[in-house]
Amino acid sequence: MSADDDRSPASKADVRRGQILAAAETCVLDEGFHRASISKICKVAGMSPGHVYHYFENKEAIIAALVRQDLDRILDMTAGMRASPDVLEAMVGRVAKGVGEKLDPREARLKLEIAAEASRNPNIAPIVHDADRCSLASLRETIAAARRGHGLSDDDATAAELAQVAAAMFEGLVIRGVRNPDLDPAAIVRRYTVMLRALILS
Repeated sequence: MSADDDRSPASKADVRRGQILAAAETCVLDEGFHRASISKICKVAGMSPGHVYHYFENKEAIIAALVRQDLDRILDMTAGMRASPDVLEAMVGRVAKGVGEKLDPREARLKLEIAAEASRNPNIAPIVHDADRCSLASLRETIAAARRGHGLSDDDATAAELAQVAAAMFEGLVIRGVRNPDLDPAAIVRRYTVMLRALILS
């Protein structure tokens, strides 16, 4: 009996979905959203169209799942920060990894492709907007907890403003990395560490 045979139907489905999402990501990165057809995704995934359509209604549903996958990662990250004894230090301690992720060419291409599609596709736009609202809400809670831990006001309005600025700081790195691939990550980490701490405590 193979390891695949030992899996429950649910876990097998998760594996299949993961394979399809990985294939879709590869196709979007290599050819862009519009040229990443279902037939190409099937070829990369090693599956028939019937298999792919069993898990995803269409290409937009696949993109929605990629957005959700990224959102889940962000929610896990911020929840972990809030569980830390010192939330501010947990946030500051994550700066280096965050900078590295945003300057990674592969991640940058995928995020830019999805953002570009959201700017012109009315079916993708609400998916991206909803994910942004969820991630910002979690970041807002995290910032409020960090401020509370340092004796500062944790009101929603202040935390929401700070969350928007913090998100802009890191999301902007995606564009900077594309425009200037010779950026010094270590210098960015040093400055962002100072900036993030000052921002949250402001």
